[in-house]
Amino acid sequence: MTNPTSTTPPAKTLAGRREWTALGVLMLPLLLVSMDVSVLYFAIPQISADLEPSGTQQLWIFDIYAFVLAGLLMTMGSLGDRIGRRKLLLFGAAAFGTASVLAAYANSAETLIAARALLGVGGATLMPSTMAIVRTMFTDPGQRAKAIGMWSGVMTGGIALGSVMSGILVEHFWWGSVFLVNLPAMVLLLTLGPILLPESKNPEPGSFDLLSVPLSMAAVLPVIYGIKEIPSEGWNVRYVVSITVGLLFAALFVHRQRTVKSPLISPTLFRGRGFAPGVVLNLVSSFGMMGSAYFTTQYLQSVLGKSSMAAALWSLVPTVLVGVAAPVAAQLVAKGVHRAHVVAGGFTVAACGYALLAFSGTDSLWLVLAGAGVLASGIVTVMSQMMDLALGTVPTANSGSAASLLETGAEFGGALGMAVLGSIGTAVYRHGVPADAPAAAHETLGGALAVAGQLPGDAGRALTAAAREAFTNGMQAAAIAGAVVLLAAAVLSVATLRKVTVREDAADEAGVPDAAPEEKATV
Repeated sequence: MTNPTSTTPPAKTLAGRREWTALGVLMLPLLLVSMDVSVLYFAIPQISADLEPSGTQQLWIFDIYAFVLAGLLMTMGSLGDRIGRRKLLLFGAAAFGTASVLAAYANSAETLIAARALLGVGGATLMPSTMAIVRTMFTDPGQRAKAIGMWSGVMTGGIALGSVMSGILVEHFWWGSVFLVNLPAMVLLLTLGPILLPESKNPEPGSFDLLSVPLSMAAVLPVIYGIKEIPSEGWNVRYVVSITVGLLFAALFVHRQRTVKSPLISPTLFRGRGFAPGVVLNLVSSFGMMGSAYFTTQYLQSVLGKSSMAAALWSLVPTVLVGVAAPVAAQLVAKGVHRAHVVAGGFTVAACGYALLAFSGTDSLWLVLAGAGVLASGIVTVMSQMMDLALGTVPTANSGSAASLLETGAEFGGALGMAVLGSIGTAVYRHGVPADAPAAAHETLGGALAVAGQLPGDAGRALTAAAREAFTNGMQAAAIAGAVVLLAAAVLSVATLRKVTVREDAADEAGVPDAAPEEKATV
């Protein structure tokens, strides 16, 4: 990739009503993409009754969306830099809308799997494109921080909202309605996007390296698959092999990016002092967020015995704190508090959330909700700051690629959090279940409750109580481990970010302009 040679950063202008209105338009598809991660939670029983998928097909209906999304993020981010981020965003919106209709009216499991895969393709174009366009529209550091804070809050809240929306729609309509809800937002984006959103791209992107596309997918997909399966299946040899193969392809991918003339992901992105720490610390924040979600969702349903719908509604309570975390963090940075201290504070707050979970018992609804809320607010503080820092580090010419690396890192972090903390919790759980309990009771809490329901009187109640106690103990152990990881991240953030000044654009600091002089945002 050819980099501009001028070192004079362009003048930064304040965004006006048009840009903030455009941001609102961008938030709708982002919300829906994040909701699609959890939107099948309540629809799957109806889908199973209607389409009669096999066990393997049902797993693919759930997982294919996240796999395709994670595998294509880097490709789509780089493609947006080359052909135009608005163009790719609108293409993704059309693909997402089309796939939503196909999924809603699928008449077979195979068709639904294909539609979910196409939804993943659309999601992979939408996520980095929205973040890159935000970077293009908001060149003032203060405004960019606020915009990215809103982006982070919507992304986090959408995952929790997806399950609730699914429950409400399925209760009143047929299962396909969970996909048709995507259409109004996509139509709105396709209508207003060409009017409100600026077009931008790298003026000198170089040729598109086709070989890097399968290499990136071969690096991402086996690792994501392996670490997603470990919490439920344990350290099976095939998952270890899958992760190893993915890491080997990752090494090949990195080598190619460093040696090919026009790489898919330019190594120059890492010249900015804050970019690498931004990606790594954002990964750790996703580790903390998804690691806790693995336990709290099961706790609400299987330990407290709440229905799926009630559990989903209770899970919205912690998101109240999420809405204020990112704006507060942005205000602190704007008033001169060093970003390193704000990020370290966010990790410390999140660790305190894990500490609350560590003190929970088998009847601690409000303590668990408080812990989840405190943890989420700390994590969103970190995520918003790291996204702002990482995007401010790179020229806007490469913002799509930078955004895709952030999102790919977040996917890895989330899967890793579920794998590591889930494995700790599972090990403690299995140790706590009575040795003479049936084998199914030793696998999962759900299995134990199913077995207990078949046992007579006191035996069933005793197994239920023991399994719930064992799960809670496992959650406590995982929470302690999570708190240790986040406290270590707080120390790491101070060490790596203390030399990056609060208002300093790392793109200028790296010796490259904030954007290529030739790059113009056009409507």
